[in-house]
Amino acid sequence: MKFLSFVAVFAMALNASSVVLDGKNILPKDIISISNNAKVQISDEALNVAKKSHEVLLNAAKDGQKIYGLTVGVGLNKDKKFIDAKGDLDAEVIKASTAFNIGLIHAHCGGVGEDMPIKTARAVLATRLNNLLSGGAGVSVDVINLYKEFLNHDIIPAIPSFGSMGEADITILGHVGLAMMGEGYVYFKGKKIKADEALKQAGLKKLTPFGKDSLSILSSNAYSAALASIALEDLSHALEISKLIFALSLEGFNGNVAPFSKMATNLRPFADFIATADELREILKDSYLYDKDDERALQDPLSYRDATYFFAALKSTRDTILNLLKIQLNSSDDNPGISFLDTKSENFQEAKLFTKGGAVVPTSNFEPLLWVVEFEKASIVLAHNSKASALRTIKLSNDGFTRLSRFLATPDTIHAFGAMQKPFVALAGQNEFLANPASLDYTPVAGEIEDVATNAPFVVQKFQKQLDNYYEILGMELLHAAQAIDLRLQKNPNLKLSKTTKKLYDDCRKIVKFLDKDRPLSDDFKNSAKFLKEYK
Repeated sequence: MKFLSFVAVFAMALNASSVVLDGKNILPKDIISISNNAKVQISDEALNVAKKSHEVLLNAAKDGQKIYGLTVGVGLNKDKKFIDAKGDLDAEVIKASTAFNIGLIHAHCGGVGEDMPIKTARAVLATRLNNLLSGGAGVSVDVINLYKEFLNHDIIPAIPSFGSMGEADITILGHVGLAMMGEGYVYFKGKKIKADEALKQAGLKKLTPFGKDSLSILSSNAYSAALASIALEDLSHALEISKLIFALSLEGFNGNVAPFSKMATNLRPFADFIATADELREILKDSYLYDKDDERALQDPLSYRDATYFFAALKSTRDTILNLLKIQLNSSDDNPGISFLDTKSENFQEAKLFTKGGAVVPTSNFEPLLWVVEFEKASIVLAHNSKASALRTIKLSNDGFTRLSRFLATPDTIHAFGAMQKPFVALAGQNEFLANPASLDYTPVAGEIEDVATNAPFVVQKFQKQLDNYYEILGMELLHAAQAIDLRLQKNPNLKLSKTTKKLYDDCRKIVKFLDKDRPLSDDFKNSAKFLKEYK
């Protein structure tokens, strides 16, 4: 599967020459901009916070604290002492720490499957870099600079696309650390070469990991969160496109606008429902649907009549995910994490964590469940919208509803759209299957200390597949709606579409022509979906 969709690559391509990362204010659209080759800058304030975080970590190590992933092992090996840094970080301690860090990277490179697309990998690097700048990781400045230089020199690690259970993407992100050490492969300016050769050509020094560098590189949900940012931007575009397609479809159907009126919506004032109805009225402003027509039904099939609720549900889940991702992208999901709180606790268990400048705190902040389950919900909502679109398209071919020709035929067609209900029904069926939850399908691992998981990458990947299917379904609804409009225009050349739907109709007809005679429609369906993904 390709996890960066067409719309994220093209429709969301931004012209910004660079994005400033500060660990606080990045949005999914900024991650998409970087994935589309925008350069990266780091704010001075954020860099200073990262330096302070690293100092706190080293102070705690000098104090002799047990620090997960630094002085003791990780996972079930947290009971194994590797480094005693009490009192000083001398050459022997640094050597031992470096050996431990290198071994940690090597032991966590186990991703499988094809390399993820370069643009997805760029999104991963951008996501993790901004996390590190929030100050919770304690990582060295050398690591931060390499993330930045990798992005700006177009050195993108070859990262396998599968192998994470969604409790930090450790076996996948380990390949980033591998590339930073000059091992494995990278895509340098789009060409796959050995990492050490790319570093040499770019004039960059290989990373010698120390302290908590390796754990900070690999123990993160950066892959899952990058996929989530990509999917969210696609969802936002799909939501806007959905409403446009629906409006044209309603005009093709000669539907009743009463359910979107203020009179109707104010009777049940769900905020997203009212906002969506307001948008639909604006899209359909001055449409012929507001004029008298004795053939127009008093009430339409539910796939038309209830559409406002379907779009409102999609908006609601989109907004929820956006607010959660704002936190995910601009905070630390590290374990342990660095806290700058300067008030020591009176109880021993918390007081022992403090050192000069802050505290090194064991956390569970690698847990992404809060936003993973929202993607599970989004999958269900998107499946509902996919099915509703498919059902509206079937209705457009039903002469009993439209009072147009059966299957939107012309005198010169044999079967017109008669057999063309199967593709979008099949896609809607697949989306219904993909709406089944995946976050519960896991087994305890790592000596059973890691006994819960979320399957975060797969949850988002299957949602991305649903989105890709949804564009195909919408593209077919668009073609049926445009055909219905053409047939109505033949009856009434003065038929008035709204300004917005008229533009959509005209732009669509530049891509796909009226079906006057039967023809193979596979290319038309493909071009229609592509048109919608790029439509502004």
